[in-house]
Order: sequence, then structure tokens, then C-alpha cells
Amino acid sequence: MHRLAAHLFGLRSSGRFFGPGEVRLALLSLLGTSPAHGYELMQRLERRCDGAYSASAGTIYPTLQQLEDERLVKANSSGGRKTYALTTDGTRELHRRAADIAELWRRAETRSEWGVLQHPDAAEILSPAMRLAKAAIKVVVKSRADPAVVDAIREILEEARSAVERVQRRRR
Repeated sequence: MHRLAAHLFGLRSSGRFFGPGEVRLALLSLLGTSPAHGYELMQRLERRCDGAYSASAGTIYPTLQQLEDERLVKANSSGGRKTYALTTDGTRELHRRAADIAELWRRAETRSEWGVLQHPDAAEILSPAMRLAKAAIKVVVKSRADPAVVDAIREILEEARSAVERVQRRRR
């Protein structure tokens, strides 16, 4: 994936929402708030990513098993379900990796802003918006990123964004 697109959409260079080991950190973080069973963690993760990431059982359960093997979480059976909770070592790992976890959630929040594109109503304006973006990019590229052109295009796009947001405010 092109670096610009990866930056704009908050993706890692591989195009994946989470990089290696980051689902593990996300689950530790979620379990740091309260114990949960696997399906609940899948739901919490999807909500935390505002629908832009949907975890599969094939990702969550092996990761929970890994955390259990590492003695960072402990599983308790209750009502036919395994509920996972952090161990003392898990809490230590959570604190030790706090900066990494904060960065993971910051990046997830940035990427999650794009989850709205999955809404069916987004299709109504996606094509005109993409044509606007394409025209702006073409002008900047043809100008060889002339700072005056870049600033002018950025100002036009910011004005358009502000106008769109004013429509939303008037509807409230």
C-alpha cells in the first residue's frame, strides 16, 4: 500500500488494522478494565474500533490461549463459558506496555474514523468526494508539490469540510 494512503487511513504498511502482537495488547487492555468471555471481548474490540475492525473467533481465542499460556490471564469457567481475567503478571505487562497500548488505541481511533464509509448511506456521496480528492491530488502532483499550490488546495478542502460540517450543525 502506498505510504500516503497508509498514513491517511491510519493503516500499517501491510494494510492490516493491527500489527503483529497488537491484538494481544488490545485484549490485555480490554481485560484491564474488567474480566470478560471471548465473545464479549470480540464485541468490546469492535466497539472500541467503532466498527472499523471486526475480530474473528480465529483471532481472539488463540490469542487468549497465548495469554493464558504466558500466565498473563486466567480463565475461569462459569455457566459453561470461560471468563478471562488479568493475573498479577498480566497487570504488570499492561503497565509495562502502557505506551505501546496508548499508541495502538490512538492509531485505532484514527483508523476508526473511516469506519463510517461502511455505512450504506455513505455510498450517496462517496463518488463525488473521491472525485474531489482525485482532482486535488492531481493538481498537487502536477505542480510538483509547489507549496503555494498545496496551501491553496488545502484551504479549498478545509473550506469544503467546514461547509459540510455546517450542514450537520444546522440539522441538529
